[in-house]
Amino acid sequence: MSDSTTVRVSKGTLEMLEHFKEALGAGSIDEVIKLLIKWHRKSILEKNIGLDRGKLKPFTEEDRGEDRG
Repeated sequence: MSDSTTVRVSKGTLEMLEHFKEALGAGSIDEVIKLLIKWHRKSILEKNIGLDRGKLKPFTEEDRGEDRG
């Protein structure tokens, strides 16, 4: 670990982080936090990307917009 700092959390939060550490097989609380952040970002992207799912029509030749004359 390069630079580090201290973050104050409640004992309950630390217990949850320790539980995640064991469940995920992570090597440190820092790794758990990074994994949770990545999971959250992925969740947001999947939610936002899926907004048009089921609303889009398949591409057709008419959609090309070029003159094929």
